[in-house]
Amino acid sequence: MGKKEISIQENLSTERPLVRWLLIGAALLFLLVMLVIPLAAVFIKAFEDGVSLYLAAVTEPAARAAINLTLLTLLIALPCNTIFGLAAAWAITKYEFKGKNILITLLDLPFAISPVIAGVVFVFLFGRPGLGPWLDDMGFKIVYAIPGIVLATIFVTFPFMARELIPLMQAQGTVEEEAALILGASGFKTFWYITLPNIKWGVLYGAILTSARAIGEFGAVSVVSGHVRGLTNTVPLHVEILYNEYHFSAAFAVASLLTLLAVITLLVKSFVEGKRQNDKIQI
Repeated sequence: MGKKEISIQENLSTERPLVRWLLIGAALLFLLVMLVIPLAAVFIKAFEDGVSLYLAAVTEPAARAAINLTLLTLLIALPCNTIFGLAAAWAITKYEFKGKNILITLLDLPFAISPVIAGVVFVFLFGRPGLGPWLDDMGFKIVYAIPGIVLATIFVTFPFMARELIPLMQAQGTVEEEAALILGASGFKTFWYITLPNIKWGVLYGAILTSARAIGEFGAVSVVSGHVRGLTNTVPLHVEILYNEYHFSAAFAVASLLTLLAVITLLVKSFVEGKRQNDKIQI
């Protein structure tokens, strides 16, 4: 540890207790107002009319269909984005090629574009203004159907895996892979026995972020879904419909499922972050 870092730590440790407690108190107050109280309000409102009505709201046919569609979308989008993220991270960190900076820039495209705009693009591309009539003749329907929801979800979630793996793989370098190749290992064996064990926690962390965003995505999915109850409504869209129809308790009941999932995601995320930190220390 350098003298400058020691000096900074000494200055922090000698900071007045009042300042420290004011900063901590301000942070905790902000989290209480912006996070804890809203989350508690969701569950309070969800159980306002009793447990039986809560269970009825989350198990009625439209709610079950929305949950099943959300899980189906996740089961398709997550493997696709995992494969893409691994391929993109591998290409960017292990090879030098023309257009590498362009690829890195394009990875951030879903962060820069509004999800609603992304949904509109898919409607124009695969709907009536674009390839819609030709796809209808071929017997395929993308917009206002499940394929459109899956495509929109994949688009808004594909950066998470790659963005998680790229810095991790850059920090690890290519020494181990090069040694394995020199010793005669194939590319697949090098990836399976060398690269993948080193990035396993990063892959899991990226999967958690991807899953959380896929389950909660609203903007892009809302545009391409068509809002057909029982057919093309995911859980967030079903919550919106219930709320707009003034079924507030039912809306909060279904929303509590997303809230509970978010809390579980945070707990798993904290566990994985701890494992990742241990791996970084070992490296």
